[in-house]
Amino acid sequence: MAEEDYYALLGVNRNATEDEIKRAYRKLARELHPDSHAGAAAAGNNEERFKLVNRAYEALKDPERRRQYDMFGTGGERAGDPFAGFAGGGLGDIFDAFFGGAAGPFTGRGQGRQGGPPAGENVEALLDLEFHEAVLGAEKEVTVRAAMTCETCSGTGARPGTTVVTCTTCNGSGEIRRVRQSLLGQMVTSSPCPHCGGTGQEIPSPCTDCRGQGRRMEDRAYTVDVPAGVDDGSTLRLSNRGSSGPRGGPPGDLYLHLRVRPHPLLSRDGVDLRTDLHVTMAQAALGAQLTVETLDGPQEITVPPGTPTGQELRFRGQGVPHLQRRGRGDLLVTVAVETPTELTAAQEDLLRRFAAARGEDVAPPDAGLLSRIRGAFK
Repeated sequence: MAEEDYYALLGVNRNATEDEIKRAYRKLARELHPDSHAGAAAAGNNEERFKLVNRAYEALKDPERRRQYDMFGTGGERAGDPFAGFAGGGLGDIFDAFFGGAAGPFTGRGQGRQGGPPAGENVEALLDLEFHEAVLGAEKEVTVRAAMTCETCSGTGARPGTTVVTCTTCNGSGEIRRVRQSLLGQMVTSSPCPHCGGTGQEIPSPCTDCRGQGRRMEDRAYTVDVPAGVDDGSTLRLSNRGSSGPRGGPPGDLYLHLRVRPHPLLSRDGVDLRTDLHVTMAQAALGAQLTVETLDGPQEITVPPGTPTGQELRFRGQGVPHLQRRGRGDLLVTVAVETPTELTAAQEDLLRRFAAARGEDVAPPDAGLLSRIRGAFK
């Protein structure tokens, strides 16, 4: 089978940035998640592709693993191993590929795979954050509905006072092996035991509360430490906070998709914060000492004399904390000079004298009124 192209799976080119890879993964994860598709066939097909997309993202999101993949492909982590093309690497996996994991003189195994309860499903939830919580970090409470370990049977699936027993169909191995003849000799194939579902166990007396599943749907609250610097659309992964596995199986993970509410004054530009400062014409011309609101509290700011509209003032280290290294971005303040529109007679006279002193041409006093009168008769 041809080696998967991780970039093609995510729909990005090989020069894609980390942010482009992350955005592509999030989009595909929402489209392909098994829980979002009705119908067994559609869910099954999307589940397989969902696993491939996850595998591709895990390899490309880490710079070192991505470098290995770019150099060696999916066998990069086993570069130099002549049997790297097989999933586990090594001679034993070649025999697994041809003989279904059957015991043999080179496998080093006398037993098939050990059965066991399957892992629980991953759970996704939406977490709303205020702008300052996303930038500075916060401790948040989140409640999710997921399958949790049944307290009545402690997750075994068996009625209290009874126990689980070894599956009589697969003798506890969790799989059924079949032997057939081929041109290469005997071929051994294996599949999950249909009687016990691959767990290797039977429950003669199922728990009445969970019907033998060992878990029940419940609401569970978690306290989440949101790191400083997360952004809208980011996803936090909480290991082992998903659904509990059936019959005591390991839990899945909890994925929290972050939604950040906008700030009335501040906006985000990567690791920098931006805000506008409105000043009067006199303040811009003569300079002023003003105050702007920041996430760290009021900040004194000096507007130099002669500051034009659009001038950008930078304050180092008052932006968004870096997620993977120390330090913060900057606060960028853009000056907006306001032009007065409603003047008293005295103010207009002062401005006209100011313009005359500078030799500036301005409209005559009645130009505005005469223009409006002419416009009314057109």
